Amino acid sequence: MLIIIIMFAEYIKAAMDAATYEIIEDPEPFYGEIPELRGVWATGKTLESCRDSLMGALEDWIAFRLRTGRSIPTIGTASIVAFSEPVSVV
Repeated sequence: MLIIIIMFAEYIKAAMDAATYEIIEDPEPFYGEIPELRGVWATGKTLESCRDSLMGALEDWIAFRLRTGRSIPTIGTASIVAFSEPVSVV
């Protein structure tokens, strides 16, 4: 049984707070990425749509890393830790 101990909301908030944005020459001119998380980026026609897409990319990235047993880097003090052994929570 896989038990995941995390404060997902805190991790996602920390990651989104670390995001950077720029305007590029593209039909979707807003580009955002989370530099600490390789491959997590998105574009959008507006800054808000770019942020929404970036959040979706981040959630998919976390799910993929957990499914494939890969580690998830800490961002600030936020982290996601997955254990494959049962853990007692007191």
